[in-house]
Amino acid sequence: MSNSLQTMDWMSPGANLNAYIQGTASVPILSLDEERSLGEALYYEGDLEAARRMVMAHLRFVVHIARSYNGYGLPLGDLIQEGNVGLMKAVKRFNPEKGARLVSFAVHWIKAEIHEFILRNWRIVKIATTKSQRKLFFNLRGAKKQLQWLSADEAKAVADDLGVEVKDVMEMEKRLAAHDTCFDAPDDDDDEKTAYAPALYLEDKSANPAEQIENQDFENDSNARLGLAVQALDQRSQDILQRRWLDDDKATLHQLADEYGVSAERIRQLEKNAMIKVRAAMEA
Repeated sequence: MSNSLQTMDWMSPGANLNAYIQGTASVPILSLDEERSLGEALYYEGDLEAARRMVMAHLRFVVHIARSYNGYGLPLGDLIQEGNVGLMKAVKRFNPEKGARLVSFAVHWIKAEIHEFILRNWRIVKIATTKSQRKLFFNLRGAKKQLQWLSADEAKAVADDLGVEVKDVMEMEKRLAAHDTCFDAPDDDDDEKTAYAPALYLEDKSANPAEQIENQDFENDSNARLGLAVQALDQRSQDILQRRWLDDDKATLHQLADEYGVSAERIRQLEKNAMIKVRAAMEA
């Protein structure tokens, strides 16, 4: 085992990114015969050492791919880590009998993990969920030839080129141009920022006088019916409901059982029967 392989065992992009990138570049690239031999050892024998060597030899390619996504404003170390996950998935599924090199096979898995990470973390609200939206998210900015909004002809050309609907192109352009906004008004004296808080544009249904009166009448009627229903119970049942449900310091079944000289199960039955009577009286 080479010294570079030994060193890379404990390194990660989060520890020292520059040292990690230099370390990946120092790991020798596998020849075709070496890669095939290691692939067969993993595929047929489950040799984990072979898998480790294949992963180590291809970490430089993950770094190269991750760097191409720097424009999304996410830490390069995080992108590399996600790409490494994709590389390990590719190594696990690599079949040397297919005749393809591992790097060609792994590109899909590396990009898939990085794409998923970007979509999860680029914005608070996920802006690309369908297949066409994902395709547009990663290709629309590169397809635009200028910074201005797309014209109808340009949007159609992009749609035809990417195999999506024109309306999807226009919608994604709006989503990419938007930005996250605090739902509540910011706690400062900036009137300009406060004016654009989304919460300020929602309908306040709590201020409807008719609904307020209706809710108050319903609450008063329910309380009155509840009071009459409880008063219709015998004194023992009233006491049990009061102390089990209404008092702040609620009594236990065993405490009431000791006071009334009956079993806790009997108190539970009395409580249940009292609740049934109250419910029936309120629904009548």
